[in-house]
Amino acid sequence: MTEATAVAEAPANNLGLEQDMADAVLGTWAEDTETAVVIAPDRILDVLTRLRDAHGYDFLSNLTCVDYEGYGGKLRGDIDDRLEVVYHLYSTSRGGGSVALHVRVPEDDTIPSATSVFPGANLQEREVYDLYGVKFEGHPNLRRILLWDGFNGHPMRKDWHEAYYEEDAKPFRSRHPQGDYAFQEDKLPWSKNTTYPAGWDPDSWEEAVAYVPVSQAPQHEDGAHLDTESIVVNLGPHHPSTHGVFRMLTRIEGETILALEPEMGYLHRNHEKIGERNSWLMNMPFTDRLDYLNSMSNNWAYALAVEKLAGIEVPERAEYLRVIMAEFTRIVNHTWSIGFILNDLGALQTPALYAIEEREMILDLFEAVSGARMMCNYMRFGGVVRDLPEGWHEQAAYLANERLPRALDELDTLLTENEILKARGRGVGYLSVEDLISLSVSGPMIRAGGLAYDIRKAEPYGIYDRFDFDIPTLPNSDIYDRYYIRLLEAMESVRILQQALRDMPEGETLGGRGGYTLRAPEGEVYGRLEAPKGELGFYLASDGKTQPWRYHVRSPSYINLNALGPMSVGYKVADAIVILGAIDIVLGEVDR
Repeated sequence: MTEATAVAEAPANNLGLEQDMADAVLGTWAEDTETAVVIAPDRILDVLTRLRDAHGYDFLSNLTCVDYEGYGGKLRGDIDDRLEVVYHLYSTSRGGGSVALHVRVPEDDTIPSATSVFPGANLQEREVYDLYGVKFEGHPNLRRILLWDGFNGHPMRKDWHEAYYEEDAKPFRSRHPQGDYAFQEDKLPWSKNTTYPAGWDPDSWEEAVAYVPVSQAPQHEDGAHLDTESIVVNLGPHHPSTHGVFRMLTRIEGETILALEPEMGYLHRNHEKIGERNSWLMNMPFTDRLDYLNSMSNNWAYALAVEKLAGIEVPERAEYLRVIMAEFTRIVNHTWSIGFILNDLGALQTPALYAIEEREMILDLFEAVSGARMMCNYMRFGGVVRDLPEGWHEQAAYLANERLPRALDELDTLLTENEILKARGRGVGYLSVEDLISLSVSGPMIRAGGLAYDIRKAEPYGIYDRFDFDIPTLPNSDIYDRYYIRLLEAMESVRILQQALRDMPEGETLGGRGGYTLRAPEGEVYGRLEAPKGELGFYLASDGKTQPWRYHVRSPSYINLNALGPMSVGYKVADAIVILGAIDIVLGEVDR
C-alpha cells in the first residue's frame, strides 16, 4: 500500500467510515495513488453531513469536476456517465487524514448543491457550473463566475471547441442583428473569437442586481435613525482599492454595507484548459503566473502532486532548497501583504517602503538562482533545476540571521501599536473561525481566528518535520489580527530558514525521471501545501499520456473570497476596502 492510499484509508478503518457510508456507496476503485469512493448523487448530502458531524471532516478543501468523454484509460471500466464531481475533505481538529468522494453526474447534469452542508462549496460549484455545465440544485446563486453570461458553452468539456481556432463559424452578426454595420473584427486575423448561445440577444440583456439581497442586512436598532433607501454601488473593477481587475457589487444604506457580492473573471484565461493541452513539464512555468508574487510555492505544489502521482523521489539537498525558497517566498508575501493593508488604511509611504526593501533583497536571491525575479520556474519533478551559484548561501545566511530579524522587529515596532491601525482594525471584518472553516477559508485567515491549522504541521510534506517552528495564532479574527499574524508567521519563517541554511547537506539537486517525456501512470491525485495565502492544491488525473487528462488548481485567493461578503456586512464602505486587502488575494490566482 502506498503512502497516499494509506492516508485515504486510515480514517475509514479507524472511525468506521466504510460502514457509515456503505448504504450510499456505488463502488470504489483504487490505483497506486488514491482510493476513490463513488457516492450516489441523491445521497451525497447525507454522506457529507455524516462526515462533518460524526467524523470531524469539517473542511471541504477542494471541489471540482472531470469530463471523461473519450477517456482511454483502463481504471474506470465501463462507465456511462461522462462527468464526475470530486470532493476532498479534511479534518482541522485531527490534522491529518482525508476523504475523497466522487459523484457521477446523471444525464440531466444536475446534482444536489453541497452549500447547505459546506457553504464553502459556493464559489467552487459556480466554477464547475460555469466551465462544465453541471447544475447544482439548491445553490443560492448559481450563475457564471469566471466567464460572462453570454458565453457559449462550457469550455472545460472535452467536446468544446475553442473559438476561431476550432469552430467552423461564429455568429458574430448577432451583436447587430439589424442595420448596416461595418465589423472591424472582420479585418483582423484573430476575428470570430467569441460566440453567443443560440437565442441570446446581447442588446436586450441587462445585468440582474437582485442577487445582492437586502435580506442580509442587519436590523435597525431601536432609536432615532435616518431612513434611507438602499442602493447598489460598484467598487471596481477598474479601481486600485480592489487589488487588480476585481469588482465588489455592494448594496448599501448610507455608508453601511447590507450585502456584498464579489465579481471576478476579468483576467480569466482558462489556465486549466491550457494545462490539459500542455505536457506535464510545460505546466511548471505556467504555475508561476498564478499567484505571481509566490512562484516558488506554486512550483512546489505542482511538483508535489506530480511526484505523488508518478512516484518520483527527491534528493535530500533539493528538499532543503525547496524549503528555503518556500520560506523566503512566505516572507516576501507577508511583508508585501502588510504593505498592502497599510496602504489600504492610507499609510502610503513608510510601511510599504519597509516591505518593498526587504522583498527586493530576497528577489535578488531568486534572480541569482533561477534567472528571474518573479517568474522563477525553479522547481522540477524530482528536485530543482540547478544548484546554488557561488556566494548565494552566504548572502541568504546574512538575510536570515541578521537582516530579516532586524527588519521584522523594526516593522513590529513601527506598526503594531499604531493607533490608526488599532482603531481601523480592531473588531472590524470579524468572522468566527468556525464560519471561516465552513466557508473553506485557509491560511493566515483562520490562524488569526485562533485555529492552529497549518499543513506543514498537520500533514508535513518535504522535510518540514525536521524543523523546530511554531504555528502562531491570534484570537480576534479581525483586520488587526490578520495584519499581525502575517508578521508573526514571517518571523517563524526566519527560524526555519536559519535551520535549513545551517543543516543543508551537499549532494544532488535533481533525481527521478521528470523530464519532457514524462508519462505519469494512470490515476488521480490531490497534492497540497501551505502556501502563503492558504492551501494551494493541484488535483490531477492521468490516462497515462504525456499531458494531464485533468489539471485543476485549488487556489486559496479564489476560495478565500467566500468570506468577503459575510465579513463585510454591517461595516462601512471604507472598511470593505481593508477587509478585502486583509484577505490578501492576487487576481492571477483568483481568475486563473
